[in-house]
Amino acid sequence: MGPTGPAERLNVLGDAAVRAALARCCAARRWVDALVAARPFASDAALFAAADRVWWSLGREDWLEAFAAHPRIGERPDDPWARREQAGVEQGGRGTAAALAQGNRAYERRFGHVFLICATGKSADEMLGALEARLVNDAASELRIAAGEQAKITRLRLERLGEAS
Repeated sequence: MGPTGPAERLNVLGDAAVRAALARCCAARRWVDALVAARPFASDAALFAAADRVWWSLGREDWLEAFAAHPRIGERPDDPWARREQAGVEQGGRGTAAALAQGNRAYERRFGHVFLICATGKSADEMLGALEARLVNDAASELRIAAGEQAKITRLRLERLGEAS
């Protein structure tokens, strides 16, 4: 029987494969490097704790590197994980889609990076509401909020590594 959880799966992969798997979860190269160096993981909990600890030890440039790998909310992503995460957008109407596109542009002009939200389980209207509410934030606060959303996305994606291929 093969590995059953994400930690076991990452522990048995070669360096190139583990780097690719981790980069799919979070595209910040320093985060990937640190997680590769932290292997082997004693448990899934140890993996999740290391992932979180490393993420919050990184800085703005690393966070922006991770954010840049995400498609805009409401665009049709190529990546199956991103499509699954943004499934709630599909249920939104044309007006919501247009408002998301406009909101994404306003957000990127204001903050200089893609609007990031852990979209899993959220409707298009919920995502739009969050985008509109966050447009009033100052840049430093918004960067931390987006980093928190990235941490949630990373956790969900790490959990997904343990799913059957």
